[in-house]
Amino acid sequence: MLDAYLARIGLDAAPSPDADGLAAIQRAHRLAIPFENLDIPIGRGISLDPAAIDAKIVGRRRGGYCFEQNQLFLRALREIGFDARALMARVWLGAEETPPLTHTLNLVMIDDEPWIADAGFGGSYSPPMRLVADSERAAPDGTRHRLSRDETYGWMLERRGDPAKTDGRGAGAPGWLRQYSFTLATVWPVDLAVGNHFTSTAPGTRFTTLKVVSRASSEGFVSLTDRHFTRRQTGSVAEHDVVDAAEYRALLADVFGIALDADEIVRLGLFPAG
Repeated sequence: MLDAYLARIGLDAAPSPDADGLAAIQRAHRLAIPFENLDIPIGRGISLDPAAIDAKIVGRRRGGYCFEQNQLFLRALREIGFDARALMARVWLGAEETPPLTHTLNLVMIDDEPWIADAGFGGSYSPPMRLVADSERAAPDGTRHRLSRDETYGWMLERRGDPAKTDGRGAGAPGWLRQYSFTLATVWPVDLAVGNHFTSTAPGTRFTTLKVVSRASSEGFVSLTDRHFTRRQTGSVAEHDVVDAAEYRALLADVFGIALDADEIVRLGLFPAG
C-alpha cells in the first residue's frame, strides 16, 4: 500500500520518520487528495474498511472526509516508522452547544514528544503541531493555528485569519475561532465506526445536507459547496455559482481531480435531471 500511496500524493520516496518528514508527507497529502463527501449524497455511504479506502482514494483517485483520509494517513505513517495512533475530536465551528465526536486526527510521537497531524480537515491547511499549550503555526495562506488547554474539553485547536480578508500578516483578521477540541484518550475501532456512522447518516448535519469538496493549494484552498465555487488565496478570493451539471462535472475533474460520470452527477441532486 505504501508505494501506491506515495505515488498518489506525488512523493518519490518515503520521508524520514521525524518532524520534517511528518510535515512533508502531510503537506503532500493535502495538496494531492481532495476533501469530499460526495459518496453520501450519491448513496454509497462511507466504508472504513481499509481495502475500500485504498481502492477509493488511491486506486480511483477520489477524495474522502476525515474518517477515510486520516485512517489512510495513519496506516502510511506507521508503515514509514512513525509511532502514531488515532484521536477523536469535537468540531466547534458553527456549534452553539457541545458538538459530538465527529472528527478524527492522529497523535504522532517524535523523540518522545506528542504531535498532532491531521490530513483530513477541509479548508485552510492545518500543519502538524507539537502538543504544547499556546504554541502557534502559520499556514501558507496566512491562517494561523493555536493549541490551548481547555479545562472541560482537553486540548483546543483554534484558528485565526480569513485568507480572503488579510494581507497574510494577520491585518484585519478576526479573533481566534475554536476549530476542534480533543483529548488523548484511547480510540478504538468501534469509536471511529460510530463517529463515521453518525457523520454520514444523521439528518440535518453538514455532511448529509451539503455536497462538499475542497482541496489545499500552495497559497490557500479551493472549495465547492453545493453549487458555490470559491478560490481563496492570501489576500484574495474569487467565487461564483456553478450554472449547470456540465460545468460542475468539469470543475470536479479539472480543479479537484475527481472523475464522476453523468449518472453520479444526477444523483447528487444539484441540477434538474435531463
